[in-house]
Amino acid sequence: MTPPDEDARARHYASPPCMAHEVDPAYFDPSGVEPEQARDVARWREAERARLRAARLALSGDARAALERDLISHLRPLLEDRMGSGQGRVLASYWPVEGEPDLRPLMAELDAAGVVLALPVVETRSGPLVFRRWTQETRIIRGDRDIPVPSPEAPLVTPGILLAPLLGWDGAGYRLGHGGGYFDRTLATLSPRPFAIGIGFQVARLPSIYPQPHDIVLDAIITEAGVQVDSGRAS
Repeated sequence: MTPPDEDARARHYASPPCMAHEVDPAYFDPSGVEPEQARDVARWREAERARLRAARLALSGDARAALERDLISHLRPLLEDRMGSGQGRVLASYWPVEGEPDLRPLMAELDAAGVVLALPVVETRSGPLVFRRWTQETRIIRGDRDIPVPSPEAPLVTPGILLAPLLGWDGAGYRLGHGGGYFDRTLATLSPRPFAIGIGFQVARLPSIYPQPHDIVLDAIITEAGVQVDSGRAS
């Protein structure tokens, strides 16, 4: 499989990479990836990340706030269904960066209701995430990539439900993130595995992310348009 020239790559990045465009995304086989195809997928993903990030950052404040309100209105009942009263359940959320949907109003609401909340922390580069307890009184510091995280004195907890921000997503439940692989490594490591919900905008849907062997399918995906993926897996 010979890589196209640079100009051809630029033209193709808005569509599937390499020979993957000859395959129905619904039948893409992540276990059969060849090294050259994997490199093409990686290049395509980087271009898609840049495109999707720019589109997200271009949203006006009013447009973003409206999308976030709608998204939270769909997320809240799913969480209620999964957590019940929420007492004693651990929910890992995230601190929004680079235009990610801002769930902090919902986090404050859940904290006041007694839900145990946590935020992800990179404590080992290229390792799985850990999760530290978060409340509205928690001291916040700057962590990896300057992302706000709970300070080290916040206790470590293990989430039963995990909210994973995404740049792109597909109908099979796969997530396109920032490329660090932290959420995939974390889901592969935690036992029991938390119920993982992808959080993003509807416009970020892709025909496929062309999943690779390391990619882990999410249990649900929520956008401002509602529940887009729901595996029905018990949490």
